[in-house]
Amino acid sequence: MLRTASIKLDVTAEQATSLAALRSSYARACNLLVPIVREHRIWNRVALHRRAYSMLRTTTPLSSQMCCNAIFSVCKAYKTQKALGRIKKDAPVPEIRFDCASVHFDKRTYTLLNGDSVSLATLDGRIRVPMRLGQHQRRILESGQPKEAELVCRKGQWYFNLVVESGDREPVAFGPVMGVDVGENTLAATSTGKVFGGGKLRDKRDRYLALRRRLQSNGSQSAKQKLRQVSGKEARRVKHINHETSKAIVEQAKRLGIARIVMEDLTHIRSRIKAGRRVRARLHRWAFRQLQRFVEYKAKAAGIAVEYVNPAYTSQSCSACGNIGKRAKHRFECDNCGLRAHSDCNASRNLARIGETAVSPRAVVNTPDVGSVDLGNQVCASQ
Repeated sequence: MLRTASIKLDVTAEQATSLAALRSSYARACNLLVPIVREHRIWNRVALHRRAYSMLRTTTPLSSQMCCNAIFSVCKAYKTQKALGRIKKDAPVPEIRFDCASVHFDKRTYTLLNGDSVSLATLDGRIRVPMRLGQHQRRILESGQPKEAELVCRKGQWYFNLVVESGDREPVAFGPVMGVDVGENTLAATSTGKVFGGGKLRDKRDRYLALRRRLQSNGSQSAKQKLRQVSGKEARRVKHINHETSKAIVEQAKRLGIARIVMEDLTHIRSRIKAGRRVRARLHRWAFRQLQRFVEYKAKAAGIAVEYVNPAYTSQSCSACGNIGKRAKHRFECDNCGLRAHSDCNASRNLARIGETAVSPRAVVNTPDVGSVDLGNQVCASQ
């Protein structure tokens, strides 16, 4: 399992200047690679290295390994665009700008020293920078093996985002299945009956949206300054709430001895949304994938498997009898069996049922007639 520790660096003024120069040269190198990628439609790391490495070494002050890292960053960015479907087969490759790019570090360009500082490769050689480690960062560093990292600068403060690989915990051998249904009005609902409301968060996000619209339409210098101040505040709030919700879901699963968590496969859901402009704008801001990703990595750390299933008709089907029922906001009713339940809890139970039937064996309902043997077109029945 991979986890990231965001470590604050205590840099001096001279070190900050060196890191800023490194970031500027690294971004320039990445931007030099973009026309080559667009012209030749290559985002394979080896192919781009063969075509552009010599050019980077002669036109940039980066070291040989930093040139390789710049090639890696560009290829990674375009592979992400390809996976998202933004690179069409018969259309030009889109341009990506790396003006505020992070600097990628690997084991050849950084070294952890005594657990409290890090040695970083810059344009002027190596520099030793003290790290500010809290309990959370120390726990992550002690849990596994340090891998690659990204050097970023946010509002004048330098951070070293270090990826740590740790071994997966022994998986739970057997146990019940928990379904988790994610939504907008209800952040999440579990098949055990736990509901995490999202009305408060939705109201807060609508307020942020209205504030941004007012500031953008104003266009004054003070409005732009205020817009910069509130930038990222909404995303941080949503991320914090998703962390709290996912932690509560996994803690409940551990307490109940859950062996597997089943969630909806919502891949490409945004491209399938057919609604008005206002509804599309609201749903496009829905951070469902982030919540699912948080649940997934926390569950795997606890030894609980995570699966994604097709959510078709899970919100309309009755979790008791399987017939199509009636859903009105948070209320679900089945005319066939008389079930009345919270609509999201009903959907989560359907997800759990699908997860069980996908892997669990089921006995044959009708016992075959062992006295009849089909031999081609003849049937020999025992007398």
